[in-house]
Amino acid sequence: MKTQSNLRNYGPAVLVALLAFALFTFAMPEKPTPPSPDLTTDVDVSACASACGLPSHVDLSSGDFPVQRSETEWRERLNDVQYRVARDHGTERPFTNPYNDNKAIGLYRCIGCDTPLFTSMDKFDSGTGWPSFVQPIDERTLGETRDNSYGMVRVEVHCNVCGSHLGHVFPDGPKPTGLRYCINSASLSFEEAESPEAVKALVKEWYQAE
Repeated sequence: MKTQSNLRNYGPAVLVALLAFALFTFAMPEKPTPPSPDLTTDVDVSACASACGLPSHVDLSSGDFPVQRSETEWRERLNDVQYRVARDHGTERPFTNPYNDNKAIGLYRCIGCDTPLFTSMDKFDSGTGWPSFVQPIDERTLGETRDNSYGMVRVEVHCNVCGSHLGHVFPDGPKPTGLRYCINSASLSFEEAESPEAVKALVKEWYQAE
């Protein structure tokens, strides 16, 4: 099931909005190197890890997302861990997940619909045990929901195309955004590429696909 065809079927207006991204001459900035590892913050890493490690308790079941799947289709598409994280808002274990230490150049897509979400050029080592990014490729592909569970206020992040839970975003990241998108590996798939330019080409291909 292709994301692009689902966008046409479920929400032409959403498709137009997303495809408009390609009209900006593919305005993904040149980012030849990842964020510098010496860019640190004053936030306690253990506190960051604790906030990331707790599951989310927001309810997205009523969301009108462009890509809709039946329970059977979700179960067929995702393995048990992916389903628990992406659909039941769980959290995977830190440090042992596949993409925390991944240093390859490439594109991170949503596990639920293959939408391009993050690139390796925006990934950095937060020390928390989960893949962390300073920014998404296109903010319109991410949705945010206030999460008041566990006596704290967090911002839950999900895919705006299929509603799959991704993780949380925190205001303690490095420059240039000051944000840390703490994302579960189980909510992502990774497509390796030869260069940052090749990553851009993959993203552009997705937006322009018919």
